[in-house]
Amino acid sequence: MHPRMTELKARLRDTYDLDMTASLLQWDQTTYMPPGGAEARGRQLALLGRLAHESRTHADIGRWLEELREHERELPYDSDDAGLLRVTRRSFERATRVPLDLVSEFQHHASASYQAWTEARPAGDFARMVPMLERTLDLSRRWAQCFPGYESIADPLIDAQDFGMKASTVRTLFADLRAALVPLVRAIGDRPRHETSCLRQAVPEVAQQRFAVDVIRRFGYDFERGRLDRTHHPFMTKFSLGDVRITTKYRLDDVSFALFSTLHEAGHALYEQGIAAEYEGTPLAHGTSAGVHESQSRLWENLVGRSRGFWGFFYPRLQAEMPGFRDVPLDTFYRAINSVQPSLIRIEADEVTYNLHVMLRFDFELDLLEGRLAVRDLAEAWRARIRSDFGLEVPNDRDGALQDVHWFGANIGGVFQGYTLGNIMSAQLFEAAGRHHPGIPDEMGQGEFGQLRGWLRENVHRHGSKFTASEIIERATGGPLSIEPYMRYLWGKYGPLYGVREPEAASATR
Repeated sequence: MHPRMTELKARLRDTYDLDMTASLLQWDQTTYMPPGGAEARGRQLALLGRLAHESRTHADIGRWLEELREHERELPYDSDDAGLLRVTRRSFERATRVPLDLVSEFQHHASASYQAWTEARPAGDFARMVPMLERTLDLSRRWAQCFPGYESIADPLIDAQDFGMKASTVRTLFADLRAALVPLVRAIGDRPRHETSCLRQAVPEVAQQRFAVDVIRRFGYDFERGRLDRTHHPFMTKFSLGDVRITTKYRLDDVSFALFSTLHEAGHALYEQGIAAEYEGTPLAHGTSAGVHESQSRLWENLVGRSRGFWGFFYPRLQAEMPGFRDVPLDTFYRAINSVQPSLIRIEADEVTYNLHVMLRFDFELDLLEGRLAVRDLAEAWRARIRSDFGLEVPNDRDGALQDVHWFGANIGGVFQGYTLGNIMSAQLFEAAGRHHPGIPDEMGQGEFGQLRGWLRENVHRHGSKFTASEIIERATGGPLSIEPYMRYLWGKYGPLYGVREPEAASATR
């Protein structure tokens, strides 16, 4: 190994440990921290952010990267050291453009904004969050302006989450997907709705938790390196490759909410737990993009967790754990958890309409950043868009502009496109896994997931951020990102469920 690589890795571990310590404090704030700790927590996170930024932009890193350029050119592209140098150089060049004071200010504000949101959302008090959100918007613009030369001010924010993407790319992809989705949405809208009342029954939290834990343990989530806790808005976080935690939120009037949010976060965690152990302490020890990360959560939540074969195995276990389902036929339950109908809440939306929620939020991010929409007008714009896209009336801001934590705990911009990118990737990856292992559906029907998990670990998880999202998809599936596998999946599943057929002109292209 080149002697400079040893020094570089030691320096990078310091940055990694500071980032992971900040994640630990953020996890505590969203799970167990009493409200009185919010002000001090903001200062603590700002300090850690400042220290991590100083470490990430240290002059030694820049000097070593220059010294290692010739060495990097001699390395095979697929080698770990070549990947580490690529990712470190990209991170260093990005971080050195952002002033230290802006990093600290953003961290402190995000902590205060999140705490305010936890109180404003239950009260439906959007007016309370307007000043906070206006400052978030200002900080987000200032951050983006550190990267001149963009087409849209959103481009640097999108690129930070989904490297290589920009607003125009996402707009085009979303337009194509929307055109493909609308015929399915309309066809299902003309059919009778599935009955979902069986899901709305009182089930103790402890029973919901036991069942969900049994499922994700079978998925392969390692509780020796993780844990499950409650929070306001479910998420996954990591403090090291040996400590990858998930959270969920229980509802006593709908057992599907906590179950599928837990499966979703477990998908994120399986990705992080599957990263090669030798990447610990380096920039490679993270998922490569928001989209690829979301592909893992949506794959396990939907393509696995909402499949008929999956429930052929797990439904008797659910009935044993939750007696209220003993008189509910499996087909009734299966149709209920795959019911398609317009909804107000993104994280509760069905697979067919979910991406319309993401597109709404992406459009609002662009409108806010590019100055077409003022923060004070967001709540009303939200109501109008929900009315237009879903035919629903938003009864309060709790279920409207306040429902997502993202803008209230981080930046505005680059936040939401990853969800739809993940949906598209999930079907493409699942289809590829099935080509390599045709027995995956039968295995899922027996409550076993080794072939699927093993293929994902080999082709996605273990690489961490060594390869970009486009490289991961190309290497794993043999082709570039495409909406076609996703639309095949949706029509293949929801066509029979609702007795609708794909228009011949659309199916002919696939």
